[in-house]
Amino acid sequence: NKWRIVFPNNEREKKAWDHTARFYSGNRIQTTKYTWLTFLPQNLFEQFHRLANLYFLFLVILNWFPQVEVFHREITMLPLLAVLFAISVKDAIEDYRKYRFDKTINSSKTTVYDK
Repeated sequence: NKWRIVFPNNEREKKAWDHTARFYSGNRIQTTKYTWLTFLPQNLFEQFHRLANLYFLFLVILNWFPQVEVFHREITMLPLLAVLFAISVKDAIEDYRKYRFDKTINSSKTTVYDK
């Protein structure tokens, strides 16, 4: 079991704090879902958990077979791509707002009480 050790911010305990702080993460708040690298794969993974998106993907795949082709292949992909793009933009804007709020909270000043 690991215990969290809290030291007051004073000069007497600075050496012990420097040694102990290496083993623990900070008190930073992070409510965002995505990073720059994980946005596209994670967002697509979440979007294809919706039944409607899976249905349109099924229609796109089915339309690539010449025996059952109803419309042109590219036309069938347009509704799916439009929906995926719109939801991705909405999620990106929402996540960016969360990032800005987290940055505001993490950089706010706090009051430390010491005996």
